[in-house]
Amino acid sequence: NEYLSSTPQYNLLYDFFGWERPQYIHLAPIMRDHEHKLSKRYGDANFEDFVAKGYLPEAIVNYIALLGWSPKGNQEKLSLDDLKEQFDISGLSQSPSIFDPLKMRWLNSEYVRALDPAEFARLARPFFEKSKAFGRYDEDLVYRLLQPRLEALGDIPEMIDFLEEWEGYDLELFVHQKNKTDKALAKDILAKALPVLKDTPWDNDAILAACTELATDLGVKKGAVLWCVRIAIAGRAVTPGGASEMAVLIGKEESLRRIEGSIARLG
Repeated sequence: NEYLSSTPQYNLLYDFFGWERPQYIHLAPIMRDHEHKLSKRYGDANFEDFVAKGYLPEAIVNYIALLGWSPKGNQEKLSLDDLKEQFDISGLSQSPSIFDPLKMRWLNSEYVRALDPAEFARLARPFFEKSKAFGRYDEDLVYRLLQPRLEALGDIPEMIDFLEEWEGYDLELFVHQKNKTDKALAKDILAKALPVLKDTPWDNDAILAACTELATDLGVKKGAVLWCVRIAIAGRAVTPGGASEMAVLIGKEESLRRIEGSIARLG
């Protein structure tokens, strides 16, 4: 409705220049919520802002195309060629659409995971360079761990900050209902795990096997041992990989040092 009053002015300009009047199609507005339109005037992001945050241009175009228009099938991940082929004005909605940042992050993650590993590494590197961990760890391994778990490239520094900011994590993280662990059990598990891991070859399969065998010996779930080891070396409940993968990334010497430090903190 907001464009109805200005359309006659456009028509006068077309007539003045002797141009053929076009057929107008106006999309419903994109809303930030049920009451407010999306507007840069109020701080809403534009295309370049999303690119700077690590969203892929193809994902942005894909998501924006789905605001106010629906394809005939259920497929939501659509390339530009797909959009050109499938677009039809019959799919346009008369109702305003609401911009959903979570939906856009999900769609972007689909594009990130589909990237060729070399292309992912090329795109991810500028964001990795912003991390304190850059240049101190196996870069290829970092990318292999991140790609299947990443929603936006801009998340990289925060996802790996534990590599350089481990001290002082919350000991309550050892308390896990599903794995039936608490701080007392965590201390016991880590004390038993330390000598085992010292004698373990430092690769993912060997570390995982050692933790699995230890869990059997202690009569606890495998997840309990892996959870305690992961918290001890990463200080985070969410990491781009499990305990054994994080141990390989951090390295044997530093992982053992962190386990010793965690045991000391647990008293």
